[in-house]
Amino acid sequence: MQQISSELAALIHQYSDRLYGLKEEDVSIKPSPAKWSKKEILGHLIDSAQSNIRRFIVSQYEEQPFIKYNQDAWVAITGYQEHEFKSIVDLWKLMNLHIVRILSNLTPEMGQRTVKTNEVRTVEWLAIDYIKHLKHHVHQVLELEPVPYP
Repeated sequence: MQQISSELAALIHQYSDRLYGLKEEDVSIKPSPAKWSKKEILGHLIDSAQSNIRRFIVSQYEEQPFIKYNQDAWVAITGYQEHEFKSIVDLWKLMNLHIVRILSNLTPEMGQRTVKTNEVRTVEWLAIDYIKHLKHHVHQVLELEPVPYP
């Protein structure tokens, strides 16, 4: 779990300054009414962080908790489109630093505990998948080379 938390910490450091450098008018553009703006994409990553924090913690004291969320509803209800982008980046950074702390405290045995989302997955698998998901979307926001994500 230490390697995973270290990788996430490095990604936060790598991406945060670039995110702070984006212009409000650019990140607020919605490609279409049904598509998320870059603000909403980063907001989605905040929602994902919240759900995964819950998974990483609850799985340590409950047997196979069932934790999933409706990503479109979360983005719409939170209203990220109306938030200042800097505050979205601040929250994204803090949530992910919190995940780094949580993961760095997990033993390898605790990483093998399971959570049910759509499927039953280990905490370790969820943490690795979380990083892939984060990279996929941050690359979209920063317009970097696409990172495939199922």
